[in-house]
Amino acid sequence: MQKFKDLNVTAGPQKSPPWVAVYAALITFLTYATVYGFRKGFTVCTFEGIRYAGIDYKVWLVISQILGYTCAKIYGIRFIAELKRFGRGRIILLLTSISWISLLLFALVPAPYNIPFMFINGFPLGMIWGIVFSYVEGRKATDFIGASLAVSFIFSSGFVKTVSESLRIHFHISEFWLPFAAGLAFFFPLLLFIYLLEKIPPPSPEDIVLRSTRVPMSKEKRKEFVKLFLPGLIAAITIYVFSTLFRDIRDNFIADMWKEMGYSNQPSLFTRTETPTTIIILVLISAMILIKNNFIALRITHFFIMAGFAITGISTFLFIHHELSPLWWMTLVGLGLYMTYIPFNCVFFDRLIATFRYAGNVGFLIYVADSFGYFGSVVVLISKEILQIKLQWVEFYSRGVIGLSFLGILGAILSLIYFSNKYKKILIEHG
Repeated sequence: MQKFKDLNVTAGPQKSPPWVAVYAALITFLTYATVYGFRKGFTVCTFEGIRYAGIDYKVWLVISQILGYTCAKIYGIRFIAELKRFGRGRIILLLTSISWISLLLFALVPAPYNIPFMFINGFPLGMIWGIVFSYVEGRKATDFIGASLAVSFIFSSGFVKTVSESLRIHFHISEFWLPFAAGLAFFFPLLLFIYLLEKIPPPSPEDIVLRSTRVPMSKEKRKEFVKLFLPGLIAAITIYVFSTLFRDIRDNFIADMWKEMGYSNQPSLFTRTETPTTIIILVLISAMILIKNNFIALRITHFFIMAGFAITGISTFLFIHHELSPLWWMTLVGLGLYMTYIPFNCVFFDRLIATFRYAGNVGFLIYVADSFGYFGSVVVLISKEILQIKLQWVEFYSRGVIGLSFLGILGAILSLIYFSNKYKKILIEHG
């Protein structure tokens, strides 16, 4: 059994210079932002009028890619948990190259036989987040660095869509070749950023004292951790599934929703809604670095998540009742969802491990949560098509978000209560 001691400690004398945190934040942000260029280029395409077996062709593509992502997350539970600290840059390059080649084959092979290539595209990309985060976890500045890395989800999602839509409009690239062309635009910058990623210094002695040692986790250690925190993990992962589900639908079908709301052929829209969200989330989560007490930070993260669900629900309620414009709704619902989603990828699990001084790594927990989250996305998309729910994406999405907000707040409350009680019990037991 893992021994808990020194739950709140003070730092030792050897510190990382401030430039390390800034450098790591910038490079991880740029690295993962370029990786998105190989994943999200096709989402600006609507493939209008193309259906197979009664299901929209784009839905087939999204399901195929998410299935690849889901399988990667399941496999990554072991792979990322046991990841060693050498050769990581070469692994990122290999995985990205496989995903890019799959996009070339997607363009060359006629539909619908090219659908499986989206699965092949999603699988290697699903492994990269855990590898990139392994460079920066377990540091005093992980909240700031992780926030920078995590908001690359938001910024790059909009930026890649803007680049892809611009390529489609100005260079008249077909919808089938567009994903590969978008990957080409991001490939050479990725090579540079992988090189710079390898130059990030390891955690300092102060980092290790403040956030605990981060080490590979064996199968036995993973089972021990889950058994020790099972009720809290169930509550937290349920919240994450809700967030992933609606964030992913918004991310994959935002072009379709804009079209339904009367905004077509406007590439700047993707960046206009995501850039303010990127800045707000970065500032709010980066501020967590000021909180040295890991347990207090973990509690505040729960309230942060609750606020995100509240923003999502209230803004959607106002939009449904025509009190909020489509532009403001899409911006605010994105802000709320990312306020619930991003903390798990940079603060929640990192502070959880640090709070209980458990020798492990964040990648394992993120991949457990992601495997459930993306599986939920697939189930909802398939259900919508099989049950032949005739709602347009805007109506389907807005109705679902209302229920999501209520359940998300409830789950966050249960998670907060569990981890608070767990912490107090351990303090009493270990004096």
